[in-house]
Amino acid sequence: MAERAFLFGWNPTKWPWADLDEDIKKRSASGTLKEDWSAASHKAIKLGDRAFIVRLGLEPKGIFASGTITSDPYPAVRKGRHYYRVDITLDVLLNPDKERILTLDILKIGNLTKQTWTPQASGISIKPELVEELEGLWLDFLETKDHPEDF
Repeated sequence: MAERAFLFGWNPTKWPWADLDEDIKKRSASGTLKEDWSAASHKAIKLGDRAFIVRLGLEPKGIFASGTITSDPYPAVRKGRHYYRVDITLDVLLNPDKERILTLDILKIGNLTKQTWTPQASGISIKPELVEELEGLWLDFLETKDHPEDF
């Protein structure tokens, strides 16, 4: 299990994911799906680190995807602004408009309240002491997501 994890934000009001359902099918068929994401903590991110993606901007808000960092950070330019991106190979990808996700109200309980779950920048570090707890919560959620009464 990765000791380090990063939180990446997705706001569908700013960046529509038009082919989300197709990407979910591709991920299901192959077991993984590679996406590139902007990374604020680019100096800290390393190959093999864990990644969680949180939906922001629209309800439901919460974690809907996870994966592993599969590239070193690389420079990119958009609208004249320089920033860094990383490749994330997703092992889980849910459609928040069609499936249950790990919502913010669940993430704001107990020790997990120490983490900012609605980051202003994408690719922020998840506090090291919370990584194992988050991973366990995510795995429990995934096992019961189709049976909400169990979670």
